[in-house]
Amino acid sequence: MSESILNHPVISERYFFPRPSQLADPFWVDCGDARLACSYHEIDPQARTVVHFHGNGEIVEDYLGDFVSLVHGMGCNLLLAELRGYGASTGRPELGRMLDDVGPTLRSLGQPPERLILFGRSVGSIFALHGVSLFPQAAGLILESGVADVLERLLLRLDPAELGVSPAELEAAVAARLDHRAKLTGYRGPSLVMHTLHDGLVDVSHGRRLHEWAAGPKTLKIFPRGNHNDIMFVNAREYFDEVAAFVAQL
Repeated sequence: MSESILNHPVISERYFFPRPSQLADPFWVDCGDARLACSYHEIDPQARTVVHFHGNGEIVEDYLGDFVSLVHGMGCNLLLAELRGYGASTGRPELGRMLDDVGPTLRSLGQPPERLILFGRSVGSIFALHGVSLFPQAAGLILESGVADVLERLLLRLDPAELGVSPAELEAAVAARLDHRAKLTGYRGPSLVMHTLHDGLVDVSHGRRLHEWAAGPKTLKIFPRGNHNDIMFVNAREYFDEVAAFVAQL
């Protein structure tokens, strides 16, 4: 029941905003009913790998170039994870199935979880958090402009009746697979949470809650400048200094 609710087309249409692209030389991840056109950039097969889940309305191609170089400068490989229906991937963006894609994406690298650093931006935080719930041995977790309460975000754009369910049924479906507090409580590795004070899309209270719930060593960085979609650009030097310092101490 929860899966059919999370995969409902109204959620897909209201919550996800995919863009197409023709990615050169994709790193394909087979998820059964969809193929994800990810992008893998390796400097050392024995190095840690940052797995980056981008935000809504973004695609892997947006992070090619400087982002790759900066992560490489931290001594890490980088997997830019694509979402189903986004970029050159096949399939349709369906929340339940997108959660199911996280496992195959992480396993596609053939690396032990201890060498993976999961990095989720905005909507991508949902998938990074799911990743550490599947692989609690992951080396680290970075959440930028992340979502603490998925139900709150869904209710901004839809009424449960549009899904053919009651408010209680929608709440139960989200709680069954998207309890971010439980996922963070179960992860004992180090976490870095970054947010802007004036985020006009996902309020800074989400970042504060995510940091509060993290059970392992944790750092909270609230940037006084920037908004949801320009946090990285407005704070570029400090942003990447925070990430580099986090990676260095793992």
